[in-house]
Order: sequence, then C-alpha cells, then structure tokens
Amino acid sequence: MLLSDLKDGDCPAYYKPYLEVLPEASLVELMERQMGNFPEFLQSIPADMLSYRYAPGKWSVAEVLVHVLDTERIFQYRALRLGRKDATPLSGFDQDDYVPESLAEGRTIEDLVREYQVIRESSLLLFKSLPSDRLLFKGNASGQDISLGALGFIICGHQKHHRNILRERYLER
Repeated sequence: MLLSDLKDGDCPAYYKPYLEVLPEASLVELMERQMGNFPEFLQSIPADMLSYRYAPGKWSVAEVLVHVLDTERIFQYRALRLGRKDATPLSGFDQDDYVPESLAEGRTIEDLVREYQVIRESSLLLFKSLPSDRLLFKGNASGQDISLGALGFIICGHQKHHRNILRERYLER
C-alpha cells in the first residue's frame, strides 16, 4: 500500500499532520527506511540531553522518545486486532498519563535504540505478513473509524513528527 492509497475516512482528521510529514512511499518501505535511520538519529543525541526540557512543564527528550515507543506499541496492537478482522471497538489512551509512569529518565540511549529496533521489527513483520487488501479493513479506536493501513502510516508519521520536534525544539538550541 502506498501513502497515496489512503482515502478520506481512513483515519480521523487529527492524524492528518502525521501523514503530511511522510514522503510518498509504500508502508513497508517507510517502516524499513525509518528502521535504518531512526537509530542513527537516537545515537546522535548526547546522553546529557536526555533529561533536557525546552520549557517548564514540557516532556524531556527521554520522555518524548519513550512516548514514541509506547505509541508504536499501542498502534501495533490496534493493527494486530484489525489485521485479524477484529472490529471490537478499541479504547484510547492518554499520553499525558503514560509519560510520567514511563520512568524514561532512567533510560540510556543504548536501551532506547535496542527497544526501538525490537518494536519496529515487530511492526514491520506484522505489516509484511498481511495481504494488501487487509490494509483496507476498518475498525474503531478511541471512538473513531480507522483503517489498518492508516495505522501503519500513522506509526511512521508519528515517529517523524516527534523527531522533527526533537530537532527543532530540543537539539537545535
């Protein structure tokens, strides 16, 4: 499936900014590309920056990174459910409740890189195992209709969105 194959109604409008940061490519190609370049980005972050917050009340670099990992896990679970044609409505999650409980401040770059690689490899294997027509299957998450293919692209776009924020607000100071 290509990004341009997504149609209106494949996901709620609030996910569109995540899709707009992605280049035109297939889902598997994007996931593989990110699997190669995101660890390099993580390894470029100085260890002493992990606890940095660009303003009071904002997440630290480590919290942003663990949020990316948590979100991919949650969206991967949603994708598994839709990939098995489970149309049972899926509950949402509150990222602001997850972040303080993530214990992100105790993590190292090496830990985060390894965890990312395992999570992304799992996402990639899941999406590769699905027939292309299955990516059109829609379910309900957080009270909104969403297609399986959109979930995959949102995983990629969410990661890129937060990488861009880290670059702009945290690392280029």
